[in-house]
Amino acid sequence: MLKSAELSFVSEKLGISQNQIKSVIELLEEGNTVPFIARYRKERTGNLDETQILNIKEYFDYLNELNDRKKTVLKTIEEQGKLTDELKRKIENTFSKTELEDIYLPFKPKRRTKATIGKEMGLEPLANEIFEGKGENLLSLAEKYINREKGVENSDKALEYAGYILAERFSEDGELRRRVRERFQKEGVVKVSVTKDFEEKRTKYEMYYSYEEPVSKMPSHRILAIRRGEKEKVLRSKIEIDIDKAFEDTYSLFFLKEHKYFEFLKKVLYDALKRLVFPSIELEIRMEMKKNADLEAINVFAKNLENLLLMPPAGTMPVLGVDPGYRTGCKVVALDETGKLLENTTIYPTKPHEKVEEAKDTVLNLIEKYGIKAVAIGNGTASRETKSFFKSVVPENIIVTVVNESGASVYSASKAAIEEFPDYDVTVRGAVSIGRRFQDPLSELVKIDPKSIGVGQYQHDVNQSLLKKKLDNVVVSVVNRVGVDLNTASYHLLKYVSGISERVAKNIVAYRDENGKFGDRKELLKVNGMGNKTFEQCAGFLRIRDGKNVLDSTGIHPESYFIVEKMADSLGLKVEDLIGNSKAVNSLDLKAFETDEFGEFTLKDIVAELLNPGRDPRESFELFDFAEGVETIDDLTEGMVLNGVVTNVTRFGAFVDIGVHQDGLVHISELSHNFVENPEDFISVGEKVKVKVLSVDKDLNRIGLSIKALVTPPKKEKKSRSNRSLNKVNKKEELVNKLLQKFGKN
Repeated sequence: MLKSAELSFVSEKLGISQNQIKSVIELLEEGNTVPFIARYRKERTGNLDETQILNIKEYFDYLNELNDRKKTVLKTIEEQGKLTDELKRKIENTFSKTELEDIYLPFKPKRRTKATIGKEMGLEPLANEIFEGKGENLLSLAEKYINREKGVENSDKALEYAGYILAERFSEDGELRRRVRERFQKEGVVKVSVTKDFEEKRTKYEMYYSYEEPVSKMPSHRILAIRRGEKEKVLRSKIEIDIDKAFEDTYSLFFLKEHKYFEFLKKVLYDALKRLVFPSIELEIRMEMKKNADLEAINVFAKNLENLLLMPPAGTMPVLGVDPGYRTGCKVVALDETGKLLENTTIYPTKPHEKVEEAKDTVLNLIEKYGIKAVAIGNGTASRETKSFFKSVVPENIIVTVVNESGASVYSASKAAIEEFPDYDVTVRGAVSIGRRFQDPLSELVKIDPKSIGVGQYQHDVNQSLLKKKLDNVVVSVVNRVGVDLNTASYHLLKYVSGISERVAKNIVAYRDENGKFGDRKELLKVNGMGNKTFEQCAGFLRIRDGKNVLDSTGIHPESYFIVEKMADSLGLKVEDLIGNSKAVNSLDLKAFETDEFGEFTLKDIVAELLNPGRDPRESFELFDFAEGVETIDDLTEGMVLNGVVTNVTRFGAFVDIGVHQDGLVHISELSHNFVENPEDFISVGEKVKVKVLSVDKDLNRIGLSIKALVTPPKKEKKSRSNRSLNKVNKKEELVNKLLQKFGKN
């Protein structure tokens, strides 16, 4: 558990009470998961949401790491015999890793430096005398330390190395480093230039060949782009600040202008700043910029992934999944309503083969044989032509739509796909994935590494472990928010349910295969590896449709079933009669059912579930079509208005699929007439939009789009003027009118 000062620190940072923070940490230490705490322990946390709980967990982990580092620092300084009570107190009271390292710097074991060489020469006393301002003349003072045996041949050398000792001392001062760090953050300028090898070459980094921008204003995508350019040896960059201002801001920490040796000490401090402090702080700032840019890019990626996972499912219906192609044909699979593969084949309806009649017969036969209700076509090569073919041959009551297939190829070659379909090649597995995405995007997308789905910004340049952790949290959050059908879910989906490991998820599927469908939630306890704690964590997120207990189809936790039974008894009804019965449910006096453990928050959640049992938070499925006749970039002209689907959102805008195999960019400035700071607050992945084509660059394969061009700009409100300012305007207008009358309108 955190100490009082640490609780106060976290509370101030997050704006959450200390009691709530203590409760969350206690729950985490008891082995509870974040989704479980957020959903079923609201009384203990004061109704904190998942984000707040995760933030508390991150600070808890941060402070634990900091405390471990403090122990190492204290031990090292104590072993040197330099640990004072004041220094110990200073270390124990810091909550900043950066500040801790600044405090530790003078005591940190070092490699051999110019300063340590000076100390070996016996010049530390000279450095001290100079710093204290003893003696009349520097050269005379230095002469006492000439020692040819130790390499001090003359006064100049003695002064030079005494200066190195002082420079290192200055550079290790925590307050100096803090001030310089702050100046880098507020006034630093990133200066970028092209490397010699690329001066005459065109690259995607051309805009940065001669570029500068303040550290404080540089957005995350620009930081990551420049770093990528440096990695590819096209660019180089540095951060600069004014050394004279840094000197003026720091010299008084060590000496005054009246100091006897001010000019000497001034040169020493300039050397310390330029040679020791600036490179160190610049590296820190670059790392901090990278870290912040990573966090921002990861948060954008996480938001995009969340929106993608929450895309509406078409539902349980038999479907044809189609992986389109020209030369190799279209791989077609028939899936039943649960996504089970029934049959697969290949048709050749497009160029170069154009076996249209044969393809038509095959498709109609599959539709009739398996009662197919929809055709889902991947949005890759030949998707538009393939869609046109299907629209022309299938009955009007059959849905024909295009599905985003990003990551399907990754899944089709994955271990999971091989395990499920060992006897089929990657193209068949890909078609299955496309069909299942139509039925339920979430269930299928969880099988794919989120990084392969293609909704990120510089995803390969950011901290990979942090990215994985964040994206895993998103998947866990969405899966538990939506809920999982215990009798149909794959182990890929089950392993993301609160408390369930991959091993237990596989055991659930194995038990289901051997014993048939689960009749109720309690039957889970028969699964190998499913202990009471795991059951507690997962049960409320698993659904059983048409089971023995009607409450098993809701998000009500089994631990609360007794409350629902009391509610039903109070009205003289059976539990099943409460489900969807708004009149009965709304007549309940919830206060009468409160217990020490379950209060207002839990009771309100129970009521919400009784009114909308097992409600899916995802929106309803809507059919979407691209514009007819617009199939390639050659079909585009400026001014066209088209339907599109948002495929990616970045800090500089949104990419939109308009059905021409090349996404167009709606720049942040073209999203709205109002100022847009964060595009993800305005638009989301999977959203259907109308866009206007602003530009088409066929050589570079770039399409510029606009959303705001289709929206009437808001009228600007006239600013109210004071009577005094109105009088001034009126007098000016009168004067102009008199002059016009006198001299004519010309």
